[in-house]
Amino acid sequence: MKNAFLIAAPASNSGKTTVTLGLLRYFSKRGVKIQPFKCGPDYIDTLHHSNAAKNQSINLDTVMMSDSHMKTVFSNFSQEATISIVEGVMGLFDGAVKDKGSSAEIAKKLKLPVVLVLNAKAMAYSAAPLLFGLKNFDPEVKIAGVIFNFVKTASHFSFLKEACEDVGVPCFGYLPPEEKIAIPSRHLGLHVHEDYEELLDSAAKHVGEHLDMDALLAATQYKVTVPKATIVSKNSKKLKIAVAKDEAFNFTYRQNLAYLEQIGDITYFSPLRDTELPEADLLYFAGGYPELYVAELSKNTKMLSQVKSRADKGVAILAECGGMMYLGKEIVTEEGTRHPMVGVFGFGTSMEGKKLHLGYRRVVFENDELWGHEFHYSSIYNDEHTETVGEIYTARNKKVTTKYYTYKNVLASYMHLYWGEGTFGWLHSIKN
Repeated sequence: MKNAFLIAAPASNSGKTTVTLGLLRYFSKRGVKIQPFKCGPDYIDTLHHSNAAKNQSINLDTVMMSDSHMKTVFSNFSQEATISIVEGVMGLFDGAVKDKGSSAEIAKKLKLPVVLVLNAKAMAYSAAPLLFGLKNFDPEVKIAGVIFNFVKTASHFSFLKEACEDVGVPCFGYLPPEEKIAIPSRHLGLHVHEDYEELLDSAAKHVGEHLDMDALLAATQYKVTVPKATIVSKNSKKLKIAVAKDEAFNFTYRQNLAYLEQIGDITYFSPLRDTELPEADLLYFAGGYPELYVAELSKNTKMLSQVKSRADKGVAILAECGGMMYLGKEIVTEEGTRHPMVGVFGFGTSMEGKKLHLGYRRVVFENDELWGHEFHYSSIYNDEHTETVGEIYTARNKKVTTKYYTYKNVLASYMHLYWGEGTFGWLHSIKN
């Protein structure tokens, strides 16, 4: 019997990411094979997970994935692990539409026990009705127990334990506030201070000193189902695929890359440092932080010109978010400095007056319909004369102004599409 559980909270900012990272590093340091997962389309938390667990974190999503695919992904990656830890998203029942895509829905479909993280900084016995509601709102969601966060004293904790006893929810302990393990701004992603590894080790020590790990593991035993066979390539020939990967471009879904590995042979390259672009039938520029490396990207003129030349020759190029910004005419920093980019498209993108654009998106092309996610702070300008394809809708079926741009055999957008199930017809159409 293995262990698997989903870490959730009543609301965001309860500390579930820090608790997740602490547990991942705690068990990893003890030689336990850990498999981290993240509910939803987040690609920043998965990078944190991967560092903490020394094993790549995988996205689970009931909006972008079919149920059968999500279950297969979970069983495939959990099979070799001793403990699988899934970090939830937002509040337990918060989804794209009601609880669709929520932590609760994923826990139900995978039959995972839920470990709650409750911010109890300003709460005592009122935890009782809150826990009662979370426990009983949907009986299919199995609450294994709770961890109380931001609790300074044992006397405060005694009120919270009484609340647990009265509603029948096990308690795995409490965590005092600790500034040394706070995760920085989400927009900065992995660009944290130089003591990042120390932060993870401190988080592991923190949870190890204050939580009852034996009780946690006893309450979260789980039988992993036998994994199903992976999808089979629809391409008759293997493609040559070049994937941009460095500090500026690293927002990718592991299952997307897994599918690319099935249809082609992947070569990774760095738009920041490399001066030679690999020969390829398909170039893939994922999202990331090009705005943090605009000077370096702009100075690498050999790479810029080679990418432009490939686009002009009709080589297939897929660019998402930061990758799309890179293919534009220029990127403008928060301070208003302009940095020339590839110039495949005539538009530019700007970090001035940052505004968050966030949410699931359904993208409808002529012969394709895929789900993806939009998450960026930059804005696009001077795109009036750029050719576009398809239409983009929210999870509530409202059309959005975000566009999918095209030039010859180039597709580019702010969208991060999910094609891990092998359903992206555009990829199938690329031939050697």
